[in-house]
Amino acid sequence: MWDFVLKRKNNPGVTIMPDAGRKRLKSIAIIYWSLLLYIIAALVWWFISLEKQNSMMEGYKVHQLRNTIDSLQYPQQYRSELSSIRLEHGKNRTKYIGEGSIFFLFIIIGAVFIYRSIRRQFKMQQQQQNFMMAVTHELKTPISVARLNLETLQKHSLDPEKQKKIIRMTLEETARLNFLTNNILVSSQLEGGGYQSSHEDLDFSALLKDCILDFRKRFPERKFTEQIQPDMEVKGDLLLLQILINNLLENALKYSPRECPVKSILREENNHVQLQIIDEGPGIAENEKKKIFAKFYRIGNESTRTTQGTGLGLYLCSKIARDHKADIRVTNNIPHGANFTVTFYD
Repeated sequence: MWDFVLKRKNNPGVTIMPDAGRKRLKSIAIIYWSLLLYIIAALVWWFISLEKQNSMMEGYKVHQLRNTIDSLQYPQQYRSELSSIRLEHGKNRTKYIGEGSIFFLFIIIGAVFIYRSIRRQFKMQQQQQNFMMAVTHELKTPISVARLNLETLQKHSLDPEKQKKIIRMTLEETARLNFLTNNILVSSQLEGGGYQSSHEDLDFSALLKDCILDFRKRFPERKFTEQIQPDMEVKGDLLLLQILINNLLENALKYSPRECPVKSILREENNHVQLQIIDEGPGIAENEKKKIFAKFYRIGNESTRTTQGTGLGLYLCSKIARDHKADIRVTNNIPHGANFTVTFYD
């Protein structure tokens, strides 16, 4: 919505709109409402002017009628002509009211359409700017950590155990960086039609196990539980389905306490393959459940959010699910948390 967004120095998670952005937004709002009021005022003035002209024409015709026809001598003809004049005046008034109402309706519809379009554009621009800030932060962090770890290995002679720990941390950061870049690149390619997806028979059970194993290595302090029915096959693209699983697991880890497990269930439900990723976090409000799959959308207020992310993960999950003729939805996990369910119908 604004030209740029600044970060508060004392809280990197907070974004603020600069004064220039506020002034620009205020100027646009003033111009928009001023033009709308001017158009409505011009329409009202047009109606008043035409009605005055109509009344004047009626008065002129009545005056001319009185001069040409004697109402006492020809009362029937006089009343007939007078009735025609007044009928014409009424028709003209009805025409003006009808035309004015139609113009007013079109003006209101156009104004609402323009207002909603501009508001949507501003919102999208704001989301894109927040996305760019989030991506910048998400890219810089693993790069900085990896560089620091490599410099430590280069400058200091560490014992083998510490070297293994630093190497493991570096690999975790590079995996995080690879995860982020995959999301961005695949999202761009899917939208632009540049990604050539394949549809091959895949062992979804083995793919899910591999993804969970990778997360166990990346997050050894977190607990993962699984109920995976063997030999569950789906037809689709290996990379896209891997991104789908990884994003759901990443999302579950992000929004659940460190001591709570992330549960993965893969089973056959009504002759369809069904995947569930369940967390024990705070859950998702009902009014947010449909919004979370929108591009760049992130739950909460940008000025108070502390969780990391770019707003692409669940959007990609939704798009990948649709491309694989699958349905993705989120329900409440009892007693607390969220349950993301993907059902494959092909």
